[in-house]
Amino acid sequence: MELWTAFVLGLAGSAHCAGMCGPLALALPRGAGAGWWPHLTGRLAYNLGRVGTYGLLGLVFGWLGRSLAMVGVQRWVSIGLGAAFLVGAVLSRGPRLPWPNLMAWPAVRRLFGRLLRTPGVAALTLLGGLNGLLPCGLVYAAGAGAALSGGVLAGVEYMAVFGLGTVPMMLGLALAGGVLQMPLRARLQKAIPVCLGLMGVWLIVRGLGLGIPYLSPDLRQPSCCH
Repeated sequence: MELWTAFVLGLAGSAHCAGMCGPLALALPRGAGAGWWPHLTGRLAYNLGRVGTYGLLGLVFGWLGRSLAMVGVQRWVSIGLGAAFLVGAVLSRGPRLPWPNLMAWPAVRRLFGRLLRTPGVAALTLLGGLNGLLPCGLVYAAGAGAALSGGVLAGVEYMAVFGLGTVPMMLGLALAGGVLQMPLRARLQKAIPVCLGLMGVWLIVRGLGLGIPYLSPDLRQPSCCH
């Protein structure tokens, strides 16, 4: 998968991130010290933690994708994921489906609460890293792209670039408070089904293995076994 698709998915889907994780970003404690700089560095650390977690998830997805490629089923996985993305694009226009809520666990709530009361870059970085582990359909979509990226390192790069795509919205939200919440989020929210649909079509075409470089390479011949 091309890295630019990861960035576009993260950028367009960041409206979803703002809706799901916006309250947490708005509740972040100020970095250690007074003034604008500690405030900024604290929010950068939070986003760095998120991107780092996405990179680690990319390690797992990339390894899984490489394993699938080596047993010759990657193209069928690509077609299946593409179909799932198209279904997800259609369903995203209807009622929201429930996702597992880790915040319902008392231990998780206590941990997040303790970190939110702890000023300093280290606590904010850890908070961002834990935030990256919260269940999210958009992260699963990026994980699918990472699995089809061709290798472990490529999977890490794909997920990290996806995380970078979410940074402008999440950083802006954390810095500007509630100013960015509704108008911009409402506009970007409409782009999510379009992005999912386009990625779904691309995954299906990619899985067909038409021999078109970058768009639909021949996945029947594993290229990651050396």
